[in-house]
Amino acid sequence: MSRTLSPTPKPSAGMVVTTLAFCGIVVSLMQTLIIPLIPELPKLLNASAADASWAITATLLAGAVVTPIGGRLGDMFGKRRILLLSLAAMVVGSVLCAIGDTLVVVVVGRALQGLAMGAIPLGISIMRDLLPPHKVGAAVATMSATMGVGGAIGLPLAAFIAQTSSWHMLFWASAVLGVLCGALVWLVLPESSVRTPAKFDGVGAAGLAVGLVALLVPITKGTSWGWDSPLTIGLFAFSALTLLAWGFYELRVKAPLVDLRVSARPRVLFTNLASVMVGFAMYGTSLIFPQLLMAPAATGYGLDQSMLNAGLALAPGGLVMMALSPVSARLSARRGPKVTLILGALVIAAGYVVALALNSELWQLVVSSMVISAGVGLAFAAMPALIMGAVPITETAAANGLNSLMRAIGTSTSAAVMSMVLASMTMQLGPVSLPTIDAFRVTFAIAIGAAVLSAVLAAFIPAGTAAPGTTPAAQDTARV
Repeated sequence: MSRTLSPTPKPSAGMVVTTLAFCGIVVSLMQTLIIPLIPELPKLLNASAADASWAITATLLAGAVVTPIGGRLGDMFGKRRILLLSLAAMVVGSVLCAIGDTLVVVVVGRALQGLAMGAIPLGISIMRDLLPPHKVGAAVATMSATMGVGGAIGLPLAAFIAQTSSWHMLFWASAVLGVLCGALVWLVLPESSVRTPAKFDGVGAAGLAVGLVALLVPITKGTSWGWDSPLTIGLFAFSALTLLAWGFYELRVKAPLVDLRVSARPRVLFTNLASVMVGFAMYGTSLIFPQLLMAPAATGYGLDQSMLNAGLALAPGGLVMMALSPVSARLSARRGPKVTLILGALVIAAGYVVALALNSELWQLVVSSMVISAGVGLAFAAMPALIMGAVPITETAAANGLNSLMRAIGTSTSAAVMSMVLASMTMQLGPVSLPTIDAFRVTFAIAIGAAVLSAVLAAFIPAGTAAPGTTPAAQDTARV
């Protein structure tokens, strides 16, 4: 059951898209904000390397947990309201990191920054509610592209600030950007009129949070703990049991956090499975390419670039994503988002094929990263369109949040697998152990496989009409 609030004047479509896209870029910046500090984190926080890595893991875990929960809260209590709370958490977390010098304070701050990751699926859902139907496709494509744009421009920007100023300035800058985002949302966006009044499923939220944390912690820490260690295996087993119990409960509660019956519809299910593989393949450009670019020339393959130069080399990929967002929207409108998703996955695979064959010159990696980014832009824009065409309008935010979670699981798994490959195939360069060129080739081959598998899974997405209760825009984009 849903209810409609009294109508309020709507801002122009351009203002809605600009505001939400800016928020998406700022939120995405949080993912790469700390990367330039990774080598220095143990010294800066007076902690071991294993403990300091929690400053990265905390953001990942918080983001993964909050996206489906925040989406459901947005459907129930107002998407604008939950978006503002997400941005407020990011600002508080940024300030904590800016004033903190200890591991505990920085980890807590980074976890609060991660809570803002729900802003992107919320923004996509707000667009569906506020914009005229004929503008939704292009707007959603633009919002989806911000996930890549923020990460792409964040790396050189963060590297520049870290190299020219105190590391605390990174977090003061993110706090200022968060305040600016919150002010724009407050001033520009009205609250969405679409609500789903129901009792919040606190038990389901707690069960999902525990299950996801138990799943993602060993994925991110398995390389350092050992994949066959009792702790790693025990957490995986505990996660499996918890998520099974959670699913059993969700099928029986009156107002579930995640409607598993809707999520089991083939259009939603295969879109989410394909999303896992796209997220897996996408993460290679964030993890593999910087290491290749910054590796010493003495390795025989390294390009000896600084972190700033490496970030600048990868930045054009983000611009490609943004430039392709209207193309993706037009392609989805003409051929259907299923075709766009399949094409995007195949373009990602083609980009990694280029990297596998040509990786000895800077321009070669720039070109391959741009091709991969083009594919990611196409795929990311198609996923929300497929989801929105298959779920009722009252469940848009929750369904988009779950789709974002699937991508997060893909990137987390990719980080674990790629890191394991790079750590297991090494060479000695003086006292330092570095990956061999064959290790990078293996990671490229794995990414190619993930991208192709994503295209295969997308091919199983059935054609059909939109779900009851969807908007005309969603009905249009649902046609394949």
